[in-house]
Amino acid sequence: MGRFEDYRTFKTALGGRLLQFEIGKVCEQANGQVMVRYGDTVVNCTVCASKEPKQDVDFFPLTCNFEEKMYAVGKIPGGYIKREGRPSDKATLISRLIDRPLRPLFPKGYRNDVVVTATAMSVDYDCQPEVAALLGTSVAIATSDIPWDGPTAGVVVGRVDGEFVINPDFEQRQVSDINLTVCGTEEAIMMVEAGAKEVPEDEMLEAILFGHEEIKNLCRFFKEIVKEVGKEKQEYVVFKAGEDVDAAVREYATQKMVDAIYTVDKLERIANMDAVAADAKEHFAEEFEGRMSEVDEVLYNIKKEEIRRRILEEGVRPDNRAVTEIRPLWNETGLLPRTHGSGLFKRGQTQVLSVCTLAPLSEAQYLDGIDADQTRKRYMHQYNFPGYCTGEAKPSRSPGRREIGHGALAERALIPVLPSEEEFPYAIRVVSEVLSSNGSSSMASTCGSTLALMDAGVPIKKPVSGIAMGLIEGFNEDGSSKFAILSDIQGMEDFLGDMDFKVTGTPDGVTALQMDIKVHGLNREILKQALDQAKVGRAHILESMLEEIAEPRAELSPYAPRFISMRIDPDKIRLVIGPGGKTVNRIVEETGAKIDISDDDIGFIAIYAVDQESAEAAKREIELITADVEVGKTYEGVVKRVMAFGAFIEILPGKEGLLHISKMANHRVARVEDVMNIGDKVTVVVTEIDNQNRINLSRKELVRD
Repeated sequence: MGRFEDYRTFKTALGGRLLQFEIGKVCEQANGQVMVRYGDTVVNCTVCASKEPKQDVDFFPLTCNFEEKMYAVGKIPGGYIKREGRPSDKATLISRLIDRPLRPLFPKGYRNDVVVTATAMSVDYDCQPEVAALLGTSVAIATSDIPWDGPTAGVVVGRVDGEFVINPDFEQRQVSDINLTVCGTEEAIMMVEAGAKEVPEDEMLEAILFGHEEIKNLCRFFKEIVKEVGKEKQEYVVFKAGEDVDAAVREYATQKMVDAIYTVDKLERIANMDAVAADAKEHFAEEFEGRMSEVDEVLYNIKKEEIRRRILEEGVRPDNRAVTEIRPLWNETGLLPRTHGSGLFKRGQTQVLSVCTLAPLSEAQYLDGIDADQTRKRYMHQYNFPGYCTGEAKPSRSPGRREIGHGALAERALIPVLPSEEEFPYAIRVVSEVLSSNGSSSMASTCGSTLALMDAGVPIKKPVSGIAMGLIEGFNEDGSSKFAILSDIQGMEDFLGDMDFKVTGTPDGVTALQMDIKVHGLNREILKQALDQAKVGRAHILESMLEEIAEPRAELSPYAPRFISMRIDPDKIRLVIGPGGKTVNRIVEETGAKIDISDDDIGFIAIYAVDQESAEAAKREIELITADVEVGKTYEGVVKRVMAFGAFIEILPGKEGLLHISKMANHRVARVEDVMNIGDKVTVVVTEIDNQNRINLSRKELVRD
């Protein structure tokens, strides 16, 4: 018997690099496991499921975790503990990325706890660990005994010199104008996540479909792996309301629930539906004692079926909008007088206030993780979703996965239009506070942030707007499929619909995409219509935004730091810094300015201050320190030392010259102290700089006896 009796290795190529799946060597107690090797990237993927369904939950309890191990890139974690702690934002985003294509393919009504873990153990910067994680988790579940309708696969699509590239390497990613992650099954697309540099909708669609062709090949390969080493799927219990409960509740509550649904105001609609639910539970409390979860399930199904039916058959939504209609819009800038910029965006009952803060580049965020693509963030977008925005009494918590994900999406949407550091040398932080939410607050935060940036005077290249699209799929009487694409979905349509497709961009193209679905995939027709319909909706929203503020303000807020840049001889940086930072600290203390000195040996210095006068004062000090002494030039200096033969005069910071006693006046001077003392200001001319760089001065030519 071998050391690893069931160990198997499966190999293929992806993006011109070896992709290998090792099964059966490690983690033998997990339901499913695979070690993925892609180049020198190694990610261990496991899945475990509870033996029994979780009680008293009305959702599928799936948890997906992507774990970054700093040893994977030869680093020791920072801080005192020297151990991996809370996941980085990047790890959280990858965890969400893994979750989204997997979740829809588990059986409806499956309530067993499932935990999927992908651990990055070695990272090759040319082979992204998130790709290995997407592929490995799919194979781990597909080969396990856990019920699942996979496999899925995922790839990254870039575009370099006009050509699409599967899983671009590190250098290609730096020049690509598309960063697109696509996941799907062999039959259809399941998930899209993208950032782009104003790429037209038709080209984004082609990129998605290009990625899906590679996904099809991978899925066929995975099915072969499942045939060879896949476990028999376990039997499982699916939660479903009993036929007696279903029939009774439908007869009693269907019309009442239908009457409660169609109300424009979200809170009124919720109150009406809650009243119907409470009435039904009270009515059946005795008849179906202990089975209230089944009653809840039927009530939920009634709502879902009615909303979907009326949209598909009549084109009418719960708030009586047409499928392409955008809710009423309202925009306002400059709400907060002491901030650097603020923008309030309201669409229906979703309301987001975005606030922009400008700071020196030294206040950019430095990232400690395994990612080589980004170690520093000059633009930071953060998203907050407090309980009061949905009328809930709940305490504030640290940002969760949803908040991090929505913030990252809005950040990605705006990065392509930001000015470069050379054009606008500021660190930029935008915080979006969701004040009221009824669907698509992430897109509202994108729009609000565009307003806030322009209000702050950030010279963005173009304004960005965003919209969330929905989908309702169904069947005609003859069995053929039909669908409706919904523009600007509200919360209920997101919850009860089949798709949440967020699109951001300028009039010239897409800057970000994010698509999640609850069905088994989308085809080209649906994707194209969703993108085209979103473009029209984005244009309508942007028009409303530009009525409030058409372009970035010409002047920064009086409370924003003023900026001056200068370049000096790199060899003189040490003079500006001084021993132990003494010189630069003195300038900061005297002027109140903040000074950032570039560490890339180009002599670039950035000066920030609360007012222009302070910034100019700091600049003058630096110019004096770095100036060269010129023969024949006149300087006003300060007497620093007095000797019997003359005085040493500081004519520039750190630069002293000798004024000999014979050069102090046009007559004979007996004692230096008869003419000047330490601390006196005197005007002198440089007569000579000798071969030892000693500076000789004269005063005779400048004074009258």
